[in-house]
Parts: sequence; C-alpha cells; structure tokens
Amino acid sequence: MSTLKQRPNLICIISDTLRADYMGCYGNKKIHTPNLDAFAAESAVFDCAYPESLPTIPARRALHTGRRAFPFRGYKPLRWLTVYQAGWQPMDEDEDTLAENLVEAGYYTGFVSDTQPYFSPGMNFTRGFYQWEFVRGQLKDRWRSPASVSTERLARYGDPEKLKHNSMVLQYLANTAHVHSEEDTTTARVFRWAMEFIDDNRHVQPFYLLIDCWDPHEAWEAPASYLEMYAKPGYKGRTILHPIYGPVDEQMSQEELEHTIANYCGLVTLVDTWFGHFINKLKRLGLWENSVVVFLSDHGTNLADNPERIIGKPHYSLYPGLMHIPLMVHFPDGEGAGCRFDQLVYNVDVTATLYECAGIDVHSQVQIDGQSLYSLVKYGRWKEREYLTSRFDDTVWCRDKKWWVIMDVSGKPRAVFNLQEDPHCQKNVLESAADVVEKAWKRILDDAGGSLPVYEKVRRTDALGRLLSRRDESV
Repeated sequence: MSTLKQRPNLICIISDTLRADYMGCYGNKKIHTPNLDAFAAESAVFDCAYPESLPTIPARRALHTGRRAFPFRGYKPLRWLTVYQAGWQPMDEDEDTLAENLVEAGYYTGFVSDTQPYFSPGMNFTRGFYQWEFVRGQLKDRWRSPASVSTERLARYGDPEKLKHNSMVLQYLANTAHVHSEEDTTTARVFRWAMEFIDDNRHVQPFYLLIDCWDPHEAWEAPASYLEMYAKPGYKGRTILHPIYGPVDEQMSQEELEHTIANYCGLVTLVDTWFGHFINKLKRLGLWENSVVVFLSDHGTNLADNPERIIGKPHYSLYPGLMHIPLMVHFPDGEGAGCRFDQLVYNVDVTATLYECAGIDVHSQVQIDGQSLYSLVKYGRWKEREYLTSRFDDTVWCRDKKWWVIMDVSGKPRAVFNLQEDPHCQKNVLESAADVVEKAWKRILDDAGGSLPVYEKVRRTDALGRLLSRRDESV
C-alpha cells in the first residue's frame, strides 16, 4: 500500500515510437529535449526499461490492464482495422482496467490521444474514462478524403505517379491539409486538451489523466522550425514520410536518410515543447506537488544503426533502438528525484506503480503482472528479474544482463549479442552461442506458459488504393 500522505493525482504520458537514446537525459548530446531533461532531474529515471510486448496495441493493452499481453493468446482479427498481426486485439470484456478500478476508488478520469488504433471499431480502450477525446488527423486515420490531395502536393514527397495510389501517404496528406503552424499539429492539440482537462478539474481531485501522443511515430514530417534544428541547409531532395520497413540502402540515399532522421528529431523536440507547456501548466495550477507523473514510450524505432541497417520497425528487428524505451516517474514526495535505476523493468510496471500510489492493494484487490516502481524507489523493495521477454508479431526476444537474443515463434534463432562486449548489438555471435539460445528459448516458453501460439498471417489488400486507381482511370 502507498504511504503517500494523500492520494495523488495520476498522470501518464505516452510518446509513441520515442527512442530512449534520442533524449538528452539518456545521453544524446545532439537532441534538443530541455523540458524532458528538466523533468528527469525531478524524477526517478529507469535505464533498463522495455515493452513486455509490442507494437502499439499490445503495449497499450498491458498498460491499461496491468497484465502482460505476451504471448498473445486468443488473437482473433477484428473487421475494418488498419493493422492485422498477432496481439493486435481489443480490450477483453472479461478483464478490468486501471481506469475502471480508479473510478471505483474515487478518481475522476480523463483520456486524450491522437493514436488512431485506439479508436478503431471494437477496440474498447475508452472504458473507465469519464472524459475522453480522439484528436483526429494522424497517418491512417480515416478522416478526410485522400482523393482531395493534389499532384502538386504529392510531388514534394516523391514521384506523384508512384505515390498517387499509396493510400497511407494520401490519407496522411489529406488529414494534414489544414496544418499551417505548430499549433495545428495533433501533438499541440493533444496537450492543449490535456491542459484544459487539468484546468477544468483542478478542484475535482484526485484525477487520473492518460495523455497518449502519436509523435514521433511516422509520418516523419516535422514543422519547419523544428526541422531546421537538425536538417542540413539547402536540402533539395524528397521528404520520405514513411520508409519501407527494412534495409535502408535499398530505398534511399545517405542524404535522404539524414534528412529523414532530422524530421524524426524535429518531432521529438516538438513533443518535448508541448510536454513542457503541460508541465508548466501543472505547476502554475499548484497540481505538481500532489501528482504522480509518468513519461514513457511504447517502443522506439530503428534508424539504420544496426548490423542490417534496418530502418523502421519490422517485427524481426528487435534491436535496442526499437526495444529500449524511456521511463521516468515524478513522485509527489520527491522520492528518487534525479536518481537512476538499472533494474530490468517492463512498461507494465507503470500500472502497478499507479495502483500503489492510489492506495489500491494489488495483492488482494486486482490481478496484475507488474511491480511497483514506487516500492523500489522508496523502500528498495523489488524482486529482481533475471531476464525479460517480449513478442512482436511472430518474433520473440529475451535479454538478461549479458545476452540479447532474437528468435521466431518456432524457436529458430535470428541473432545473439553479448551485451557486456557489444552493448549496442552490432556483432551477431549466433554461430557460437547455442547454449545461450537454448536458455533463452526455455525462458521464453516458461513466461509463455509452456508454448507460444502461432497464427496464420492475415493479409489485407489495399482496397482504397485500388479505388483511387479506378478514379484516376475514369478521369
């Protein structure tokens, strides 16, 4: 149970696809993240945090319930989604959520996000929230007409003849036609709604607020003032909104790669700016002193800084850039402020932490899989994990203090890295690590309850692209 003097407000902020090593407080000397760096100085910082499963929806299922989505049992594709892969499934009607249990404990609840997959038909993630807002306009959000995008606008991003049947690019461009300034971005709109929420509800405490920001996820196109911080002056090439997940050299030049990374960095700094606005508002309203504030990501991404020079996040590329996430927690009593912790931590530990800070006994009142970070920081109470496991589609991963192992769901190994000699996972030592693979596979199966469910790939063709093609042919 929590020993905080009063039940605090609980605020959880997620930034999608944010790499830990693209933040100043995690050692990046080139990135501009002054607000997150200042927050880190007032927070407990966790240096070995990882998603118990990924990508977007599995990671969020774990955060909403406090229970692992791994190993993805019971997957059944829903109709009319934008993604079909193992683990991409709705909240189960038979499991309760953190928000619902906080309501029962007397909390007022709010949720704001521009993360479109939350709001696909049947996903059921708004349960337990008195207020919630879907900020429209990101990437695949079926919002505005792709047919409205002009050839002239398409030309800024590559060959219009190739792009005019790319429904994802067309949807993004249609959704962002109104974006003329930083304030028009969905990131700004998400944090503005969050600031309105705390302003409106500052006398309705305690409250729980979940802020889930899609940036710096693709599409990688930062506002001009942010891009200028990182891009080479005079760049005349194309802006690659969404790279093809895989080897980078097959799809873009080194100059294009650098410009793509510059856009990613610009979006990181955009998130930092609006995170700073929110924290400043929290302090001005006098809410900082009685609020637990968590900042984390669901996963990162690859930026061609791995042995295969992969960009993006194909399921088989579970390298540190994709797996290592930032996790920082500010506690009202100042516990752990400025301290760093190297325990092996899951994202699902966040949910356990919020339960404890709310005074809800996770041993008798709810069933969760995580451990409270407050207990670790305040009392040193922590059951050390020898290893972590995770799953992304049909790829599984295991790491301990020495070894990093990537395998498929049949047990076939893909890569092994010695973290003590090669902390950035650049040299695959699979050929000489049979015993390491065997041990990792046993750990994966143990965590999975003895077996891993295997699912046939669900393939969906681009019906919208075909429709747009017919439109062009009829003109």
